Amino acid sequence: MIINIEKLKDIAEIEFEDIVELVIVTDINQLRIFLKEGSFIDIWFSLKLKNRYSFHWERKMVDGTIYRHDNAPHKSWKNLKTFPKHFHSGSEDNVTESTISEKPEEGLREFLEFVRQKIKVNSNYSDGKETPDKGEVKF
Repeated sequence: MIINIEKLKDIAEIEFEDIVELVIVTDINQLRIFLKEGSFIDIWFSLKLKNRYSFHWERKMVDGTIYRHDNAPHKSWKNLKTFPKHFHSGSEDNVTESTISEKPEEGLREFLEFVRQKIKVNSNYSDGKETPDKGEVKF
């Protein structure tokens, strides 16, 4: 699948500038997005397997968690209604259904909005202003 990776880079840098520090195109099908709060996101689209993707938010160095939407057909998740799509919520083993868009631009926006909301809840971070902790963010 050919992805307009530069368009995705622009979306991250412009529409999510409040949480995004830096975006690097690491390959013709990959982005690494560094967030202002210290974590990073890897976005990947397969060049060989049609429509295969991963939106991975690496937070192990911040609070020990990961969040990832992907559609690798793991046998462990075959009972999910959205299989092979699934969402790792906080850890590799805590997996739920994924409703993220399969359209790259929409999926990126949905994932970065989830990240934005989660950052606000977890660290009271929002353009440097404090926000009240409102609990768990659902995706």
